[in-house]
Amino acid sequence: MLDFLRRSPLKSSLQERLLAPLYTSFLLLVFLILIQAGLNLLLEIQYRKAVKGVQHSLLIEREGARLLGAVLDEQTSLRGYLLTGRQEILEPYRLRAQTAFQESFDQLHELVQQNPAQLQQLMQIRSTYDGWQRQFARRVLNGTANRTTLPGKTLFDPMRDHMNDLLQIEEEALKQRNQQVSYFSSLRTAMDVFSLLIILMGVAWNLWLLRRRVEQPLQTLTEVGQTWRTGQLDVRLNYSAPGEIGRLASVLDSMAWEIRDRQERSHLRNQQLEDLISALSHDLRTPLLATRATLRPMLNGGFGAVPESWREILEEYQQANEDLIKLVNTLLDVSRYESGGSHNLVHAPIDWQRILTRATAQVQASTQKQCEIIIHIAPVLPIVAGDPLEIQRVIQNLVDNAVRVSEVHQSILVEVMPWHKNQVKVAVCDRGSGILPHEKERLFHRFIQGRGRRGGAGLGLYLCRQIVEAHGGTISVDSQVGEGSTFWFVLPSTAED
Repeated sequence: MLDFLRRSPLKSSLQERLLAPLYTSFLLLVFLILIQAGLNLLLEIQYRKAVKGVQHSLLIEREGARLLGAVLDEQTSLRGYLLTGRQEILEPYRLRAQTAFQESFDQLHELVQQNPAQLQQLMQIRSTYDGWQRQFARRVLNGTANRTTLPGKTLFDPMRDHMNDLLQIEEEALKQRNQQVSYFSSLRTAMDVFSLLIILMGVAWNLWLLRRRVEQPLQTLTEVGQTWRTGQLDVRLNYSAPGEIGRLASVLDSMAWEIRDRQERSHLRNQQLEDLISALSHDLRTPLLATRATLRPMLNGGFGAVPESWREILEEYQQANEDLIKLVNTLLDVSRYESGGSHNLVHAPIDWQRILTRATAQVQASTQKQCEIIIHIAPVLPIVAGDPLEIQRVIQNLVDNAVRVSEVHQSILVEVMPWHKNQVKVAVCDRGSGILPHEKERLFHRFIQGRGRRGGAGLGLYLCRQIVEAHGGTISVDSQVGEGSTFWFVLPSTAED
């Protein structure tokens, strides 16, 4: 039987349950409480039985006193009548004394009928009373008794002796019953204290089980989860125990290992892709530059006069070649920043007036769309150190995008202002069609273009983000559809606080 229980699937199932010890402890506690309730019920029955016995003894004592009182009243009434001869003295005797004796006797007879010794004493009391009635009371009532006959020594004293013997037996029983009442009362108090201790121990045990099997493992899960949140997926829970949390820990460890493995493979693929893009960009740049070196002198007549029919075609070729060169240069710059090229930045104090003038001039020279570019630079600005050429590239890209989405002759505002504490904010505001909310989150990722900003490969804003973050700043956009957009970036100051 024991071997069967050891191999029982039910036992194994209970061991694997997280709260199985808690359930067992709870059921055991309930079982003990039920046993204690049953014992308390038995004690209560015995206690009430003992109390009822005490009450029985007190009733016997009370009825015995009433019986002796009734006898004394009869004796006193007859004695007074015998001494005085007054009929009114007999009235209490006729009206109450005999009836009171009979009622007390009947009550005592009912109370002591289970005790032969007491019943024998009660019968002797009855015999004495009946003898006294025949020998004296009737004679007094019939007028045959004389004054020299005194009833005190013929009734009360013998009956008192018999009553004392009866009550002596009851006193012994009352003493035992009082001891039983005290014993059962103490035992009931002890059971209540024991039950309280059992309940407190059960609660403490269950709390300890909850802390050991639930709180502590969950605390470990939370701490390791916070570590995973920082990207340290190589940390493991290392928690093995039967139960739901043990299985959960195993599943989470497996998930963390799989995620880390996928991240490593994804990082390797991205690195290979970046290496491929960088290699292709380098390989493409050389023939593109050679094509530029050929097309320019050809259009300038270096190889002879170019017919007008061919000039238009060659100019299109030249523009397409310039676009490809620009794309390749951007890809090379992106690869450089992604591979840690930000360490090669040249940091110098930024001359905002010079940078903005050059950037806007480059944009106006490269586009045929006539837009008014307004420059506003705050008179007092914190000193910002950075690579002027890279910052100029960011501003130029933002202004070029603003011109592209603006209508002809619309104004574009480029503003440089102090921002918060020791920061500089650069904002480029246009009045284009705006950007949808769900597009704003993705604009600064690779190969993503916003509505109305087509024409490039979707790398310009991504490169701007790389440059700004390499300078320790942030870049974002505020936009409302139909009212325009404000692209801005913030750079930290190098000045001391």
